[in-house]
Formats: sequence, structure tokens, C-alpha cells
Amino acid sequence: MSIINLLNNQTNTAFSFEILPPLKGNNFSKVCAIIDKLREFDPKYINITTHHSESVYKESTDGSLKKMNIRKRPGTVAIASAIQNRYKLPAVPHIICKGFTREETEYALIDLQYLGVTDLLLLRGDAHKLEHGQIDPAKCHAHTTDLIQQVNHFNQGTDMEGNSFEKPEIPFSYGVACYPEKHEEAPNMESDIHFLKQKITLGAEYAVTQMFFDNNKYFTFIERCRQEGISVPIVPGIKPIVFRDQLTVLPRVFRSDIPEALANELRKCKTDEEARQVGVEWCIAQCRELIQSGVPSLHFYTLMATDSIRKIAKEIY
Repeated sequence: MSIINLLNNQTNTAFSFEILPPLKGNNFSKVCAIIDKLREFDPKYINITTHHSESVYKESTDGSLKKMNIRKRPGTVAIASAIQNRYKLPAVPHIICKGFTREETEYALIDLQYLGVTDLLLLRGDAHKLEHGQIDPAKCHAHTTDLIQQVNHFNQGTDMEGNSFEKPEIPFSYGVACYPEKHEEAPNMESDIHFLKQKITLGAEYAVTQMFFDNNKYFTFIERCRQEGISVPIVPGIKPIVFRDQLTVLPRVFRSDIPEALANELRKCKTDEEARQVGVEWCIAQCRELIQSGVPSLHFYTLMATDSIRKIAKEIY
């Protein structure tokens, strides 16, 4: 069952989460450890992030610096297939524009089709650490809408060169990202919603939000989307606070506002453990309100937060 069918057929709020592929050199057991901690809550699907290579400089024996491209977290396609085969759960790999060429995208789609992975999350990706050569417009898509069109063409049996091939028996189904507090590069919320609507028109079947800590931001965003005719499910993305410094880090990195009531409690914390407990309590209340509002799913970001998410899920599922 595709993710959109799952979301549309849920009678209760579904549980899902996102994981990172293990760092280069680590094995699949790192992924399994996270999934095994959360399996009891009946996850309906698992997302797997994708990471482009980054340029690093290493010193040679003669003292000169040599530029190298390193992909620290390879294996998104393989991890997605391994999860589906081992856990019999839909895996949703992220496919991103930035740092990947159209050709790399096409071969990823071919491999995913062979492996029976047909749900995707299509994203632009973080361009902050990319150098000019990694965002060559002649080779790479500039926007998610361009990536969507490549997937659409693939579904119709047309490759990146315009050649025809036998179209997939099961076409890719996909969602996209959205931002209740506006994407950092969008000039205003109206513009942000305009481009979200464009992605939906092109074929995106649902959207998953960036993390947020103020439910009113989500509810206001949903209302504005519905007024613009966006009717697809919009899944709230949730991440509990786990460190004291996230009070300042998360607003700076993710542009997510911390409500004053939460900020005030975090300022009182003397240790990360105290901050982690505050984060759990806030997130439980946040999730209960979202469930009461009838959201189709809660999607948790597990990075450094798996234990907290387990505590939260025990209270709300």
C-alpha cells in the first residue's frame, strides 16, 4: 500500500519516523537498533534521509592540501530495500536535487524499481555545504518541481534523454516537504504556499512539515493551505528537544520558533538530562493536541532523539 493510501485509510493517527543511513564504515545494525526500539508502536512507514558528498581538504605527505569529495552517509537506496525486506514495512527514501545529477537520480530510480521500493520523498536538499561544481545547472535540478517532473517522466516510461522504455508496473508515489514557519529562502509565506501548491499540482500526494514546537503555527498553516485549495494530507514533523543548547541552535539552523513557555522551562535546566525531560513532556502535550485535531500521522525525526521518542510514543500510542 502506498503512503498516500495508508494516510487516507487511517482511522487513528499513524506513527512513522525518519532515520539517517549509518556513517560510512558502520553497518546496518545501527539502523536496526533504532527501528527495534520503536517497532512496538506499529510504525506504518520509515523515511531514510539522503546526503550529498562534501568537499574536504586533506594534507598530503608533501604538506600540500588535496581536495576530496566524501559522502559521509552513503547507502540510502540499499538501506530502504533492507528495511522493507527485514521489517516488511514501507520504506521511503529521500531523493534530493542538490549534490546529485539527473543521471544519478535516474539510476537511483531504476535501482529502487528493481528493489520494489516505490514510495519517495522528493526534496531540494540542503545546499549550504555545496560548492559551485556540485550544483551545476547543466547536470543538476535547481528545484523540487524539476525533480518531480523527472520522476513523472520516469513513471510514464521516458528517460532523462527523452527515450522511451517499458514504464514501471508500479509507478513511484511521492510526497514533498513543507514549512509551517516558512522556508528560510522564501520571501514570504504566500510565496512558500504558492510553490507547495505547484508541487501538489505536479503530482505530490502529501506533504511532511519541517519540525515545529508551536502547534498554532501548524494549525494556521493548514488553514492557509486549505484556503489555497491544497487538500492533500499534511503530516506534522515532530522532534523533541534533547539538549539545552537546542534552545538557540534549532531556531538558528531550522528557523523553528521556540514558544516562550517552552523556552522558559529550558532556561531553568542545569543539565541536558533535565532539558531532555522538558522536551519529552512538551512533545507529549504537543502530540496529544495534534492527535485530537485529527492529523493523519505523526512523523518523528529520530536524530539524537530515539530514546525520547520511545518515551513519548509510550504515552500517546
